[in-house]
Amino acid sequence: MNTTLKTFGFAAAVSIGALPALAAEEVKIGLPSWTGAQAIGHLLGEVVTSRIGGKVEYVPGNNATIFQAMDQGKGDIDVHPDVWLPNQESFTNKYVKGAGTVVLSSNPYEGNQGFCVSKDFGEANNITDIADLGRPDVAALMDSDGNGKGEMWIGAPGWASANVNEVKTRDYGLLDFIEPIRAEESVKTARIRDSIAKGEGYAFYCYKPHAVWFMFDVQMLSEPTYDPAKYIMVQPSDDADWYNKSMVATKDALKDVQIAWSKSLEERSPAIAEFFANFALTADDVSGLAFEVSANGRDPAEVAKEWVAANSDRVDAWLGL
Repeated sequence: MNTTLKTFGFAAAVSIGALPALAAEEVKIGLPSWTGAQAIGHLLGEVVTSRIGGKVEYVPGNNATIFQAMDQGKGDIDVHPDVWLPNQESFTNKYVKGAGTVVLSSNPYEGNQGFCVSKDFGEANNITDIADLGRPDVAALMDSDGNGKGEMWIGAPGWASANVNEVKTRDYGLLDFIEPIRAEESVKTARIRDSIAKGEGYAFYCYKPHAVWFMFDVQMLSEPTYDPAKYIMVQPSDDADWYNKSMVATKDALKDVQIAWSKSLEERSPAIAEFFANFALTADDVSGLAFEVSANGRDPAEVAKEWVAANSDRVDAWLGL
């Protein structure tokens, strides 16, 4: 009886006639730097504003900042739009399983991580496996600054995956040949475009879903099959000596990617919290959204508005209509 009444009340609340009653519903959405997170964050915001009638504010931040704010529950940041597990497990262990102050969605999409090169560069130099980046001839082709090492983008500052990739570069025996680079994702995208145009070598951390698969003709390199015994990752948030205490010499397992929100939101903005609990996307959804933002240079808010209009049945399902 209680569940039925709650669902009915939520559905009624998001009907057009009830929108004024939701004036108090508001949410602050954390926006990490990567494109997928930006796209999903604006999609969440578009549904809140156009279908629930709530207020939205977007707050840039890295993983640590967003999780800490959700934990505090004061409304500084209420939701993380793109939590990759186990990459961000140190945060979910602390705030979801430990403190119980953050709620993790039970509707993940699948993510796959690795390292990529352009197909032209890979085929011209017989590069198919991560170990091939350690060949002196390949490293020389990737050396754009003349320091004797090829550059490989491993992620942006603040990314847990960048920490994993830094350890991988060491444990795959590549440090004598490859220089791991951390920079914002826009820098990586520009470098991919430039390297393809000039016929130069370049390697970079890549993952699915992502706009890069629509933007460029790239291929993911093979790695040793995932082996938990060879994947011992300690994040900086857990131990200052994380780099020395970690050992990663295997491919990442496939990821679960979902949103997370402050448990306090259930009291402050219950309709929004219930929408978050029902929210679900596919990897193809995210790749398409990210492509529109990255490749076509569109405003993520505009892309989100268009997607919501074109997928009204799915949005209705999220809202219990």
